[in-house]
Amino acid sequence: MWFKNLYFFAFTRPFEWSEQDLEKHLSEHLFTPLGSTEISHFGWINALGKHGDTSVHSANGNFLICARKEEKMLPASVIKDMIEEKVNLLEQEQGRGATKKEKEQFKEDITFELLPRAFSRITDTHAYISPVNNIIVINSSSRGKAEDLLALLRKVLGTLPVSSFEPDVCADETMTDWLNEKSLGGKFTLGMEAEFNALGDDGAVVRVKNQDLLSEEIKSHLDADKYVVKVALEWDESLSFILCDDLAIKRVKFFDVIHEQNDDIDSDDVIAKLDADFALMSGELNRFIIELLAEFSMKTTDLLEKD
Repeated sequence: MWFKNLYFFAFTRPFEWSEQDLEKHLSEHLFTPLGSTEISHFGWINALGKHGDTSVHSANGNFLICARKEEKMLPASVIKDMIEEKVNLLEQEQGRGATKKEKEQFKEDITFELLPRAFSRITDTHAYISPVNNIIVINSSSRGKAEDLLALLRKVLGTLPVSSFEPDVCADETMTDWLNEKSLGGKFTLGMEAEFNALGDDGAVVRVKNQDLLSEEIKSHLDADKYVVKVALEWDESLSFILCDDLAIKRVKFFDVIHEQNDDIDSDDVIAKLDADFALMSGELNRFIIELLAEFSMKTTDLLEKD
């Protein structure tokens, strides 16, 4: 339930679907397991997993959803070797090379033959929509998977006007200024981990851990025209995270003081615990994202289209 990696996007038009509307649309594209000769399926599952029975779970106006993807794992090297065997056999039997069309047919036949024996990989991706704050937040360490979820949601809703946040001043410049000028906002504090790049395609990459980011050693990297692309931060004595220069958030860790707020909920009441955890987490993340964007002189409503 507790999100660990975040990609967040802004709606360019207000999200006006109700919980009931969203449930109806998602229920029309539910996940179904793969058949023996199918290669992938992508659809919606219960937002609370085996403990729930709806595709949307709502708390404090935030809508939790979850997409599941199942893919058959077919090693490319195995398929390549089998294609080469068929090509070599054709050359021996007919004294000619295989055409492009024949190679494509070989690949299709081999894939169909291997699919029933292939292992499956299942990936669940949670997200929540906060209409009041005009954002969708996706729990993924991969931008590609985050955009896959957006594409699936766009497919079932018919439209999904969202956009990435792009500050006027590049994020890496602002992050570098935090270390150079100590200009980080009051609720944020520097951690002890960062990654620096030097200018140029072949520039040096420096990663530091357990290092005071205001030390002379770090200053020497900045003086050598290296810029910050990742930096460890803490926020409001509530969570720690790694901020990337595309505003992706990695390795989110909520502090015990946050988790303890729900300690009084009966652990045997799984639904109540999941509901409380989601309400608490989404509330904290909404505040966090708003204040993080403020460090880049942005608001969650900046991308709304003007009438």
